[in-house]
Order: sequence, then structure tokens, then C-alpha cells
Amino acid sequence: MKRFRIGRLVVWLALANLLCSAPVYHAQGELAGEIGPTSVLLQSRLTALPGPELTPDGDIPGAAGTAAFEWSEQADFTDAKRTAWLTATPENDYIIRTTLEGLSPGRRYYYRLQLGTPESPGRHGPTRSFKTLAPLDGATPVSFCMGNCMHYSAFMSGIANGDGPVTATEEDKRLGYRVFAAMRMLRPDFFICAGDAVYYDFPKAHPAKTLPELRQKWHEQFRFPRLIEFFSDCPTYWAKDDHDFRFDDADREGDEAPTAKTGEDLFREQLPLMPQGDKDTPTYRTVRIHPRVQLWFLEGRDYRSPNTLPDGPAKSIWGAQQKAWLEKTLRESHATWKLLISPTPMVGPDRKSKNDNHTNPRGFRHEADAFFAWLKQERIENVIILSGDRHWQYHSIHPSGVEEFSVGALNDENSILGEYPGQPTSTDPQGKIIQPYHYKEPTGGFLHVEIATKAHDQDILRLYFRDDNGNLLYQIEKTP
Repeated sequence: MKRFRIGRLVVWLALANLLCSAPVYHAQGELAGEIGPTSVLLQSRLTALPGPELTPDGDIPGAAGTAAFEWSEQADFTDAKRTAWLTATPENDYIIRTTLEGLSPGRRYYYRLQLGTPESPGRHGPTRSFKTLAPLDGATPVSFCMGNCMHYSAFMSGIANGDGPVTATEEDKRLGYRVFAAMRMLRPDFFICAGDAVYYDFPKAHPAKTLPELRQKWHEQFRFPRLIEFFSDCPTYWAKDDHDFRFDDADREGDEAPTAKTGEDLFREQLPLMPQGDKDTPTYRTVRIHPRVQLWFLEGRDYRSPNTLPDGPAKSIWGAQQKAWLEKTLRESHATWKLLISPTPMVGPDRKSKNDNHTNPRGFRHEADAFFAWLKQERIENVIILSGDRHWQYHSIHPSGVEEFSVGALNDENSILGEYPGQPTSTDPQGKIIQPYHYKEPTGGFLHVEIATKAHDQDILRLYFRDDNGNLLYQIEKTP
């Protein structure tokens, strides 16, 4: 018996040694977020598998370990600097994140993950890069892409979430959404996701409720090679909507899992939005990306009133604090074009049956109408809304003159034809909204925005709608 116990101990020690020496990977690549003129957030997740293949239960398990980011102004990492060593633990889903500060504006930087320990630095990951925002004393051209509503379940199952086409091939299901290959060809300075980066509540028969299930949605989405390649040299800004918060049309009411607190915390955990562990700084913020252009990222879930309240002055998506901040920063802005990144539409039209956004008469239309009236009263012009949530592309003009561009869904399987002004089933049955563009057939795609300088030093804002292959569907130019 004693010999048997000693033998079993030897086996367990050998197994423990094997586990301790098991290789560590970063199957979801790296993300650079919240790019500024002199700073950026860098993120990776340590994993037990190299990816992109999932485990039989459809996950990419995390792995405990330490790693650092090495970065340089040179692609060959001449004079490279290294961040502090960071520890990946189960409490943070094995995600590591750090802030680089003191960078030079308008400069491309190269970085890579270094796996190992301070005593044994180990191996490097592939080279990634980002470009800081240019200084505002010049007129450097800027371009970005914007999309939302990446429906993994519809993409992988071939069952459309709407009336859009099912086009994902077996190669697409292995590499990921082809829209990311199309966007990469344009070499944007950054990418904006307006919400629904994942869908917790799909497939409907098995919605994610527990923390491991919710985290799995992020793991399966961000292990695709096309996403990793796109984000390898394109920094990001993120906003959340209902499906990557709780579930369809979710507000903060009730204790149905996932709770509002879980949704808030997990979004901050999974994306380079804030420094790691920051659960207090508001997610609404503004960024000046060009002398002519300023962005406002609006938060549509954390402060909203219950969807079922009667509409009126007391009902709000933004909440009093965010609304006051928005008005103050708009008044102070000297940007020619003021672009509001809204996870939900404010002009539409939308479906009449809904009640969770600013276009809905039973939703939050009073707040939208009051805001449009305030813009007119304050003589704040050239406010353009870039909207997420609706799964169709359109360019609409509100009777007040405010324009809205809906980016549509990123993949075909999540696209729908949508509502038109004047339709009885829409939020604009009287046809008061002017709509210069509404795509004719459902398709995945994205919004592509460029700020450039034409002849005679005249700045120009160009907005393009493209499908998921990058084909141009619509474009418009604006000059000061």
C-alpha cells in the first residue's frame, strides 16, 4: 500500500510539472484601444490553446501566466521599451491590459506581446502596430470604419437573423467575417464598434446567463484570424448596446441574468475601454480626431429609464449627468463637424413596435425632440449622428435638419431590409423624414468615413456606405 501511494504521488508530481510547463498562447491576438495623440490602451488574453479552433464545448480556455508588451517607433524594435510585467488571472478572465503614455502625436508605433517572466522573458508574439492621433495644429487626413451587430450564431449556423442572405462559406466560418478583410484593405486609422460586438441571448434556445457562458461569447468571437489580422494594426473605440449588455432591448430593470451590473462590468473587462479594473469612470467620452472633426461616444444602457415608462420629460436614455455633459461639450466645441456615435438611432425611422430608442413614440422620443430643439436654439450646426443597432444602412434627415447615418450589420446573416419613411409600420408613418439613401437589398457592411483636404486647402468630410466585400453602395461629401 505504501509503495502504491508513493507511485501515485510520483504520477501526480509529474502531471503537475507538465501542467506548469504547458505552453501559453494568446489565441485572441491583441487589441489597441482608446487611441489618443499621446496614449493608447494595449490588451491581450493569455490562453491554453493557440486557436482558432475551439474546445469541444466551444471555448478558448484561459491560462495563468505573466506577460509584458514591448513597443518601439521602429518596426525592427530598435530601442524598444517594455511595459511592466502583467499577471493574467481567472478573476480578470486572463486578460492583461496596460496604458502607454508619453507617445508622440501622429506617429506609428509597433508593439508585440512578450510571454514569460521577468527572470525568463521567453518568446515574442507577432508584431502589431497603431498610429496615434495627429496634432490638431495641422490638417492630417483621417479615416475610420464603423460597424456593429456581429451575429456569431447566425454566421456559424447559417440561419439568418432576419431577411438578409446567408452567404458565409466554410472558409468564412474558419477565418471569420469577410467584412474585416474588406475594411483592412482601406487601411483605416481606427475602427469604431457601435455595439452588439457579441450576442449573449443567442442562440435563443441556449442564451448565456452565467459568467463563464458570457465570457465564452467574447472568446469565440475574437479568435477569428480575420479579426486578429484587422486589429493587429487598427486601433479601436467601443460602445455597447443591448445584446452585449444583457439581452434584446434590455434596460436596467429586473434581476434576470445577466444583471445590469454584470453587463456593465463584463464590457469593461473584455475590451480596452478603460484601464483594467476601472469600474467607475463613465463610458461616455469625447475625442477630437481632426481640427474639423470631434467624436462623442454616447452611453445608451447604463443610465436609461425603464423602457416601459410613459414617454415624457422624466424619461431618459442618457441620464441627467450624461445629458449635461453632452450639452456642455457641444457648446465648447470648435469642431466644424460634430459626430455623435449613438448605439441606437435618433432619427430613423425604426419599427413602430419597438420602445427602446429615441425614434419610438412609446420609447424615448421626447428626449430626442428636446435635444434637436436645443441644438437649434443654441445654433449648434453640423451635428451628424452615426448610429448603430438598426440592421440596415440608411442616410436620413430629421425635419430639424439633423442627419443620421445607420451603419447596418457587419455580416449578411444579420441584415434586414428595414423600415422606410411613410410606411404605416414605421415610426414615421407621415413621411416627414427625408431619406437620401436606403439600401435596396439587405447586406452586411459598414460605414467608411474620411476627412481630407481638397484643392485650395478646403477640408472635406466624405461618408461612404460599403457592403461586406468593400463595394461602394453610396457616398456623400460635405464641405464647411
